[in-house]
Amino acid sequence: MMGLDRLEIGIAGVVVALILIAMRVQIGAVLGIVAFVGIAMITSMKAAWGIVTALPHNFVSDWSLSAVPMFLLMGYIAARSGLTNDIFASARILIGRVPGGLASSTVVASAIFASASGSSVATAAAFSRIAVPEMLKAGYAPSLATGAVAASGTLGSLIPPSVLMILFGIFTDTSIGGLFVAGVIPGILSAVAYIAMITIRAWRTPSLAPRETATFTRAERMAAFRDIWPLPVLILGVLGGMFAGLFSPTEGGAIGAGLAALIALARGALNREAIKQALIETAVGTSTIFIIAIGASMFAAFMGLSTLPNSLANLMLSYVSSPVAVIACLAVLFVILGMFVDGISLLLLTVPIILPVLTNLGIDMIWFGIITIKLLEIGLITPPVGMNVYVIKSALGRTVSLAEIFKGAFWFIAMDLITLSLLIAFPALSLFLPSLMN
Repeated sequence: MMGLDRLEIGIAGVVVALILIAMRVQIGAVLGIVAFVGIAMITSMKAAWGIVTALPHNFVSDWSLSAVPMFLLMGYIAARSGLTNDIFASARILIGRVPGGLASSTVVASAIFASASGSSVATAAAFSRIAVPEMLKAGYAPSLATGAVAASGTLGSLIPPSVLMILFGIFTDTSIGGLFVAGVIPGILSAVAYIAMITIRAWRTPSLAPRETATFTRAERMAAFRDIWPLPVLILGVLGGMFAGLFSPTEGGAIGAGLAALIALARGALNREAIKQALIETAVGTSTIFIIAIGASMFAAFMGLSTLPNSLANLMLSYVSSPVAVIACLAVLFVILGMFVDGISLLLLTVPIILPVLTNLGIDMIWFGIITIKLLEIGLITPPVGMNVYVIKSALGRTVSLAEIFKGAFWFIAMDLITLSLLIAFPALSLFLPSLMN
């Protein structure tokens, strides 16, 4: 091994990292250890120790990262204080009578919940207990009921605020505010695509989703709107403030957490236990993300020393010169790797390697960031891993088989691929709103 040159060490490091990740070794530890050994082989043990002692502190002290715990806290306060409890019931009252209305209500409710919580997995876990039993009770096909929950839970990655967007922005030196605003139209487009598919399938095959027979009075509809308004207002308030330039994404996280607490307090839903649990969950979630991010920052330093990213860029550009063709190739790579690696791990593993390719082609990083997030969403419901699918299976036990959940998810994957194609073909879908911020 000691006779290997820099490039060979870099390639070996990527291969070893992928093997260890496939063996379910903790991703942060994998990236950190592989980076340390690789740097030591390229330079010296002393240099490797110097990077290990200095880089984590320098990385964590980045002010932009403080947005991560703040947005997590916003979501956990909303969940723990009960602000998310009535979303599905309210959505059901408002749109439940259209074909496939319960499944469409799940999409709307999940999108709102996931935007507030920032966690696709948490959304899938919550709605597998809230929405799936209601749909099964109403006679919905198990594949449609579970597929709707699995897919709509992924919208939290694309509809801001999003932890994945924050990490992408930091690692690529891209405007986090720009990414947040850019995700609005693609996120809504994804939700609309899901609802359109559900409605058409339910209309053509009524046995998939029997029509809702319950009727609701005007007073009940007004009550449903009253129950559902706090979270959309919270999210729009944070995004609107960033869009107007009133505050940065980092400040927006703190303002969002404060607004969530005030809304919960005004509704009499905030107590000491809710605050305690929200703080504990925020600390655990932040620590997990930071461990992975520190390992990724070390891995990025290793990749820079190995010359692998530049070599890969030169190799790819010698065969493909069109930005759309490069993105199409990277999309295939992300979909394949997304079958085996979770979203945050895949993002932080690949960005240091592919960044020079994107830079040399002059690809807009906000546009590519939205495409990347969309690809990571697809990975959350793609077999054989499909993390959201396994979360639902764990929550439902033997009620619905794993094969049935994946069967339902495939319809939503098809919609995701259509949406992805539109985002690639029409960059303005992602870049229009950010252009208004300048």
